Amino acid sequence: MAETRKASRFIVPVAVAGVAAATIGLVPALAASGDPDLPEITAQQLIEKIAASDTQTLSGTFRISTDLGLPLEGLTSGLGGLAGGMGGGAGGSSSADPSEKLTELVSGSHTLRIAADGPERQRLTLLDGSDEYSLIHNGDDVWAYDSKSKEVFHEKAPADADAPGAHEGPKDKELPGTPKQLADEVLKAAGDTTSITVDGTAKVAGRDAYQLVIKPKQAGSTVASVKIAVDAANGTPLKFTLNSVEGGKPVVDAGFTKIDFSKPAASDFTFKAPEGAKVTEGAAEKAAEEAEGAKGNPFGDELPGGLGEAFGLGAGTGKDGVNVIGEGWTTIARLDTGAPAPKTDEAPKEVQGLLDSLGDKVDGEFGSGTVFKTKIVNALLTDDGKVYVGAVTKDALVNAANADK
Repeated sequence: MAETRKASRFIVPVAVAGVAAATIGLVPALAASGDPDLPEITAQQLIEKIAASDTQTLSGTFRISTDLGLPLEGLTSGLGGLAGGMGGGAGGSSSADPSEKLTELVSGSHTLRIAADGPERQRLTLLDGSDEYSLIHNGDDVWAYDSKSKEVFHEKAPADADAPGAHEGPKDKELPGTPKQLADEVLKAAGDTTSITVDGTAKVAGRDAYQLVIKPKQAGSTVASVKIAVDAANGTPLKFTLNSVEGGKPVVDAGFTKIDFSKPAASDFTFKAPEGAKVTEGAAEKAAEEAEGAKGNPFGDELPGGLGEAFGLGAGTGKDGVNVIGEGWTTIARLDTGAPAPKTDEAPKEVQGLLDSLGDKVDGEFGSGTVFKTKIVNALLTDDGKVYVGAVTKDALVNAANADK
């Protein structure tokens, strides 16, 4: 859990599109009417341009909209009733804690201001009406301030944050949650299950851009396509759109509305706690979270295509560990919990309502169970305690369970 507070990992990871494996098509870009008239480029050349991009400084306005297809009204009321029945949530945590506050980005639409000056200085401000939530990383210090509650969260950045091997990879040097990081998640694994082409050009945040389109070749994936708008001049991804086979609004639509690549002012990364604000130091909370994380998580980090990381699941395995079924876009993780699924008709009515709003009862050769669904990630919980989860359709989960008998 300590990793979740690294300054370079604070924006909620919505990179569920990391399930992609890539086959690169060599289709040149053709400008549509009204779009920028740019030189033709192949998908291979455009991916190389992204890889060569070394944007260290920028500032701008960023818009992210997320629609996982959850029945949010039922979900909210169900969780609210459950929390009320349990006497409320855990106490003592700060409303400015980034691991709590930035979970808001997993639903709805949000506007953020972003500034970056290399790996040592970043600032993110989440705008919510007249209220603001600011997260500042400046050298050894990480500060977060919630203007609504007037609470401050402070923590020291890891001492070895920039030591060789301290990061998982180059993506940790980028602004997390931006089109750059999301694009890296999609393109990092090459294979033969994906079509990648260039589909015209666009104007994004006043910049000329090429549009890279990524589609699965496999049937059964919940991902219809991923579109990445890439700055024609410097290769920086400017916008990322993830579409579901269900259609409707994109699952993730994240992009800059304004962007400036010049060096931000040093004052953008300074912070002093306002007088009278409650300040919470993160060390004590981190120790408690690390102790809790040591107990393990039945799904672990082994979900296919980085889904475990994308949804913040910690390390660990279940009774028999996680088994991987399939490959590419239709990868499914199978876990045997070793215990029958709880009978929902014996649960409190708030829990029953929540489960009913999220799940569909299914039957097959495997027996019976419930599919819990979003527009991208679905999970089948069988009545005998097995779990099948992936960015695949309900039918694909049932077929996997049937074949696994």
